Amino acid sequence: MAVSGFNKTAIASAVFALTMGPVQAQTAQSSAPMSAIGWLSDSVALPPPSIDSVVLPPDPNEPDTATGASVAQVTMSLLETPVLDAVGLLSSATTGFSRDLWGQSRPDDLARRITGMPLYLYPAMQDLLNTLLLAELNPPKGARTGDDRLFMARVDRLLSIGALDQAEALLNRAGSTNPRVFRRGFDTALLLGSEDRFCEILKSSPDLSPTFPARVFCLARSGEWEAAVLTLETGRALGYISDFEDALLARFLDPELFEGEPPLRWPPDLTPLTFRMFEAIGEHIPTGNLPLAFAQADLRSNIGWKARAEAAERLARVGAATPNQLLGLYTERRPAASGGIWDRMLTVRRFEQSLNSGNEAALTASLNSLWPQIEDAALEVPFARLFGERLISNIPQDPAARTVALSLGLLSASNEAFAASWPTRGRNPKEALLTAIALGNTETASAYNATSRAVVEGLNAREIPVRLKSLMDSDRMGEAILRAISLYESGTHGNLDEVADALAFFRQIGLERVARQAALEVLILERRG
Repeated sequence: MAVSGFNKTAIASAVFALTMGPVQAQTAQSSAPMSAIGWLSDSVALPPPSIDSVVLPPDPNEPDTATGASVAQVTMSLLETPVLDAVGLLSSATTGFSRDLWGQSRPDDLARRITGMPLYLYPAMQDLLNTLLLAELNPPKGARTGDDRLFMARVDRLLSIGALDQAEALLNRAGSTNPRVFRRGFDTALLLGSEDRFCEILKSSPDLSPTFPARVFCLARSGEWEAAVLTLETGRALGYISDFEDALLARFLDPELFEGEPPLRWPPDLTPLTFRMFEAIGEHIPTGNLPLAFAQADLRSNIGWKARAEAAERLARVGAATPNQLLGLYTERRPAASGGIWDRMLTVRRFEQSLNSGNEAALTASLNSLWPQIEDAALEVPFARLFGERLISNIPQDPAARTVALSLGLLSASNEAFAASWPTRGRNPKEALLTAIALGNTETASAYNATSRAVVEGLNAREIPVRLKSLMDSDRMGEAILRAISLYESGTHGNLDEVADALAFFRQIGLERVARQAALEVLILERRG
């Protein structure tokens, strides 16, 4: 594609664009730190990682406690130097955590524990982890000036579950001078459709060293088409644009030239920048098999209803979409077909109607239809939070429907009130234990299977488990909480002593609500991998 007849203004704009950063920006991919998410765009050049900036893989032989003691290194920094690890959204008054929760932990230990978490957690654990990620806490005492490992791990975890709004808020508070912060902010904005602000920052911040694809994209977004074409040709001539990037950027700049040609094949390593350019040339890529962060792009109003609802389901499973968002999409219109998500929509619609009608027969039928649908989609907790409280005054007589009503009520935020209102007469062993857990009265509770025995043992423990106490004794409380989350998740796959230890720990350190919710979830949801 050749372009001629540039005027001086266009050439000046292109030259300005080309001075936004050095050529070394193109080596960003090979020098990205090990902690970076694989699908992030190479929007800016990143400095080569030092040994101190890399989050190392876990050492299987590493103990939870130190084997010796040494005087911590004292560091000093100017007051105006941003301390990324201190950036947060939730105050101590909101979270209930001490600002010194990280204590003596090392940033790389905390980052490793966060990045090592499974993607899908039980809702109680996901809520607790998110609170830690968003909390305003003092940097760990083992941190050095300019150390951003813990902050990046927090942001990357939010990005990995598609919690883009929270990640964006954290990144905004961190500023835009750090290339790694900017890189994540730019990609988050691309998926939320708010990238223009970041393009302006690239223009005014040459130290960020934007790559050629990012330059071309931003110049085109600002209407500087001739400068964008010149930038593309320069990058091509210098060998800093791959054949695939060349083909995609050419179509992005002038799609009419390629009408009638076969569409480009999607790359295996899709990035938000590539995703948005495919969308701009009229080739929207389905997000169902992409990382969760891409699902946020399908919540926009210009996306089809079914795709929006499916994206909301994926995000609701990890708490990145609210139950009300999901319900709003489910009930936006009448289902257009049957099977899969269409059946779930219809079932939820009928359940809500029966709940509003007060007709017990209709409510019984809809409850019995509802649970298999939301269980198959792993959406029990979002719908429990929507409807559980309303079932307090609508308890059916049918045994199967009562079981569903009890599950929804106890998985809701009003589980204690629900348990208090549940009839004592005719309770079976499982009902008796579940209501006792919700009320916090497990001293005399009886177990009914192996999992419930572990739960009762954990809730009735009087001491901190040994494997977690060592972390607490060394002033690493936040790290101990992360460790307990991992223990709980591992324990739900069969190592029930780990479930017991996690529940005991949460209750002993004052996280009573977390302990109860986690105990109810492992017994009601009964997920196995």
